[in-house]
Amino acid sequence: MPPGVRHVGGRRAFGLAGVVDFATIGVLAGLLKPQADAGVSVFVVSTYDTDYILVEERNAETAARRWREQGHEVVAL
Repeated sequence: MPPGVRHVGGRRAFGLAGVVDFATIGVLAGLLKPQADAGVSVFVVSTYDTDYILVEERNAETAARRWREQGHEVVAL
């Protein structure tokens, strides 16, 4: 980050694999509810091709575990 630019660091980004069609309903809700239930704060960035869910670094393992418990595959790149 360039000096003087206001930012918040210490986040881990999780990206959805593949393209999520705009007509698809409930994808983010299904991924965010387990985090809300666990008290994990998230920040979502949506792009044309996919979505990214950012969580605090200290909560990254909890977030990954919660998704795995829901049957999602979490892969580190």
